[in-house]
Amino acid sequence: MTTCLPRIAAAALLTFVVCGAVAEDTLPYTNGVVVNVTSIRTAPGQFNNYLRYLAGPYKQIMEEAKAQDLIVDYGHYAAQPKTPSDPNLYMIVTYKNFAALDGLSEKMAVIAARVFGSIEEAERSQAEREALRKVIGSERLQKLELH
Repeated sequence: MTTCLPRIAAAALLTFVVCGAVAEDTLPYTNGVVVNVTSIRTAPGQFNNYLRYLAGPYKQIMEEAKAQDLIVDYGHYAAQPKTPSDPNLYMIVTYKNFAALDGLSEKMAVIAARVFGSIEEAERSQAEREALRKVIGSERLQKLELH
């Protein structure tokens, strides 16, 4: 029994040392929300017409997506473009995490079909929006919550 005691003490000490090393070897952050930022350039003279669409059917779709916890939030930001090819509007959608994007297209298509009456009407509306704006690009970011 007395020969086991030093071994148990050594094992306990080793456990504390290893746990301490692991605790120091953790990341200094956790992954936060995921944000999709879309850069838009509206066609000349179409800024308000595009915002009317965003205030109408788009808002209905996004509010339903929020109600179903598919998205956390969404917003629109006007920008002062430096050149004719720069965006004058940013659209931002926030998701809880990357897992929230799994199966999202199908779920959003169901919502859009309800708002527009059918998937075909939703697709037709999307094609008509091309006359109002040009999507310059999209970027997906993840917030890092520092410890």
